[in-house]
Amino acid sequence: MQAQDGKPIHRGLITVSIMVATVMQVLDTTIANVALPSMMGDLSATQDTITWVLTSYIVAAAIMTPVTGWVSDKYGRKEVFIVCIVGFVIASMACGMASSLPEMVLFRLSQGVFGAAIVPLSQTILLDINPPEKFGQAMALWGAGIMVGPIVGPTLGGYLTENFSWRYVFYINVPIGILAVVGCAAFLPESVRRARSFDFFGFAMLSLGVASLQLLLDRGASNDWFAATESWIELGLAITGFWVFIVQILTSEHPFVDPALFKDRNFVMGTTFGFVIGLVLYSSLALLPPMLSGIYGYPEMTVGLVMGPRGIGTMASMLLVGRLVQKFDPRYLVIVGLLLTATAFHTMSGFSPGMDSLPVITSGIVQGLGMGLVFVPLSTVAFATLNAKLRAEGTSFFTLVRNIGSSIGISVVTVVLTRNIQVSHSDLSQNLSAYNPVLRSYFPAAAAGDPTLLKELDLYLVQVQSLMVSYVDDFKLMMIVTLCAIPLALTLKKPKGKADAVHAAME
Repeated sequence: MQAQDGKPIHRGLITVSIMVATVMQVLDTTIANVALPSMMGDLSATQDTITWVLTSYIVAAAIMTPVTGWVSDKYGRKEVFIVCIVGFVIASMACGMASSLPEMVLFRLSQGVFGAAIVPLSQTILLDINPPEKFGQAMALWGAGIMVGPIVGPTLGGYLTENFSWRYVFYINVPIGILAVVGCAAFLPESVRRARSFDFFGFAMLSLGVASLQLLLDRGASNDWFAATESWIELGLAITGFWVFIVQILTSEHPFVDPALFKDRNFVMGTTFGFVIGLVLYSSLALLPPMLSGIYGYPEMTVGLVMGPRGIGTMASMLLVGRLVQKFDPRYLVIVGLLLTATAFHTMSGFSPGMDSLPVITSGIVQGLGMGLVFVPLSTVAFATLNAKLRAEGTSFFTLVRNIGSSIGISVVTVVLTRNIQVSHSDLSQNLSAYNPVLRSYFPAAAAGDPTLLKELDLYLVQVQSLMVSYVDDFKLMMIVTLCAIPLALTLKKPKGKADAVHAAME
């Protein structure tokens, strides 16, 4: 096989180079979670603001993903891919050197902007350099690289944070990125460039709406919500951005998103599902590291090891679902996956300060199995009835909505957690009094109103219980959201045949 310029294509070396870059980008979606508790002190962040490190990256990647096709067509896939890797590495170095939360958020936004194109372009390049008969092998390799992140990310992040510093969670991208850049520059073939229209105004309005909504959710609690002028401005910009975006796609000759996508019921409902899955999955990943560190006192390495089996469960079910989707109605697989996920959240809602790590591990495996059972069948159903001409655009929009769901979910559960901690602490501390007969029976010194004892009880008993109650309430909320999503599966149309389902799943 030869490239456009007649030179032979080094398929193996190209595959290694682009997969190194892909794994680097995917790792950054989970590797930073474990380091959040350590970042809080160095960056002077609080429980409700440290999650901006996650949401800023997700939002930037979500917004920039749909632009990938236009940019790569105009400037060339090789050039764009290399620029994205270089930009991602530089942004990673900047994240490692950040000295404040605003700096970290800015650099994480940059990471998301450059990292957004790496995964879709790596998939496209793999398909370009392989003949049709090897598409299956290429996508299996690509899928394995994508699954490495959830498995290796928490454990690797815990190891680096505990043995070096949280900054090495970002510095590790430097040598990996250099290898990827050298390989891609040397072996990637040139691609044909072509100019095509792009709706910059629609893109700008969607970006405005998403960014304003995220700012409102992230800063609302600290601003006392709508008691602050800033919150009203952010709400107004969000409504304006989304409204003008909708008008633009309905009236523009070449809209950012083709309105024909929304005529397909399966795609609309599948995209709605994607939003819910993004909301539930990444929210739990953001909650667990602070909980395991703050309540149980686990070091970062242990947190990573405890969370690792979740990714193993996802990998196992995704390997299995490829066969199941050929034999069973994909809608039923989605329902089973959601039931498993809800079961995991039910287990998590029973967590207590005195338990060991086994419930965390088992619930993680069950949740991983459930999520893996949802992803492929959901893609199967969402794209099975969609016109093939709209499939590429539909995939970008599907990813965009799922990522927006992830960022919104993290913000919402963080706000709920912060509020519930305050409410629970207020309720529990009312009983921390020298006049409480139960307290006096267990702690005779409390009868004398010993301030040292009462302070220690508040620190080691009331605060821990307040945290635990608040985390449990968040897990219950996610369980309810997951259960409420199940009836939506019944609104999906069954794919016409097994061949359609398998073909859609491989897209």
